[in-house]
Amino acid sequence: MHLLRILWLLTLNLKSVEMNNEEDLLQEDSTRDEGNETEANSMNTLRRTRKKVTKPHICSTEVGETDMSNSNDCMRDSSQILTPPQLSSRMKHIRQAMAKNRLQFVRFETTDLHGVSRSKTIPAHFFQEKVSHGVCMPRGYLEVIPNPKDNEMNHIRATCFNSDIVLMPELSTFRVLPWADRTARVICDTFTVTGEPLLTSPRYIAKRQLSQLQASGFSLLSAFIYDFCIFGVPEILNSKIISFPASAFLNNHDQPFMQELVDGLYHTGANVESFSSSTRPGQMEISFLPEFGISSADNAFTLRTGVKEVARKYNYIASFFIETGFCDSGILSHSLWDVDRKKNMFCSTSGTEQLTITGKKWLAGLLKHSAALSCLMAPSVSCRKRYSKDRKDLKKSVPTTWGYNDNSCIFNIKCHGEKGTRIENKLGSATANPYLMLAATVAAGLDGLHSSNEVLAGPDESTDFYQVEPSEIPLKLEDALVALEEDQCLRQALGETFIRYFVAMKKYELENEEIAAERNKFLEYFI
Repeated sequence: MHLLRILWLLTLNLKSVEMNNEEDLLQEDSTRDEGNETEANSMNTLRRTRKKVTKPHICSTEVGETDMSNSNDCMRDSSQILTPPQLSSRMKHIRQAMAKNRLQFVRFETTDLHGVSRSKTIPAHFFQEKVSHGVCMPRGYLEVIPNPKDNEMNHIRATCFNSDIVLMPELSTFRVLPWADRTARVICDTFTVTGEPLLTSPRYIAKRQLSQLQASGFSLLSAFIYDFCIFGVPEILNSKIISFPASAFLNNHDQPFMQELVDGLYHTGANVESFSSSTRPGQMEISFLPEFGISSADNAFTLRTGVKEVARKYNYIASFFIETGFCDSGILSHSLWDVDRKKNMFCSTSGTEQLTITGKKWLAGLLKHSAALSCLMAPSVSCRKRYSKDRKDLKKSVPTTWGYNDNSCIFNIKCHGEKGTRIENKLGSATANPYLMLAATVAAGLDGLHSSNEVLAGPDESTDFYQVEPSEIPLKLEDALVALEEDQCLRQALGETFIRYFVAMKKYELENEEIAAERNKFLEYFI
């Protein structure tokens, strides 16, 4: 079986590590070719990619499930299978870090469908063994699945949820946790016990979309901007649980708390560019430095757990939920680069503050799929209140807006600053899964590059370009779920298996969850 072959290879590699601890470090990345690829060359690469015909096949996933995918979907990312010298070098550094920090425990972390960290912690002296064989976890921990007898889940067998999955660590994410005593963490990818990737894994879906983007001749530079609230210890008043903001003034953010959080994030590899007070007492905004690939989502995932753990040290509660019943915002700022990561494909060479043709096609894809995107990026009733908070009418949807340097727009194109031209996708809430936000944005943008012959004219421009069909964002989660189910592009990109699970889970939540209970979920569950 595929997994057994991987485990056999890793076991041989680890034996090589034990026999030769003094092996010299190997350069992990080869020198990239010099020279920038022009926008035209990138688009030609994209067109050549579209012409390639890949024969689909049935990839066995879990008991009772099959999923149509490309042949490489059933294989682990080749970058994850290290050569013996590479593995030796990685393990040597990890052992040194474990000895230096006198580590006792290592968390094997992965994300569930909500973007919440799920982990198993092992004693540090078992780490090398677990790198070889992985750590088993019940699948139900990652998929908050209703009773299989419910109508939405009749087509899925209960044995799928009762089975184990295997957490396989990505060693490049090994970090000592500053906010946990003598503990490190490593982010894991999830596999079935027969060795296939778990098709409902948000991180796997995001990595697959980034691979599609690379195959088209592009790479993604992105960063998340999060709002979160700091509350004091909850108090009971008139039988109701009340949480007061930890700070009563807009300009008074608890400096020691934020300094420890930012410093801790830095030591986990997540570089914070800035933090500030936001629009409400106790509400903070934190912005990360942009990074290529999956790292931006890994940073956001680290924040979602780290801010909770640091807050508890100060007797605070950190939440991505505002006391008025709204969710905080989660913005994905991103730009498209050539595959060598040397040229911003959104930046115009004319010196004007306008998107390039490539950028306009990418934006056209985001606008085209905005209704379905909103389902993944604002996945709860409270999240969607943000879309209509300033509206007094009873419409079922709001228009998708875009503009240049306009913070009121859902897609805000920023052309100033040292970062170059970038698009802020402001559909998201801070409670959305960052891996799904990244994956869905890439899938929609790629569709714009692949299929969009029409290019956007600016809001104040008069050109011969065709305007894409106006988009509307549903205000109700029920309508957003319908939009997601009907969006064939996102269904194919994210996978039928994932869409089926996600929609079933959200329908179950709508039928069984009260708003009051939802508030407590965001305060306590999202840790």
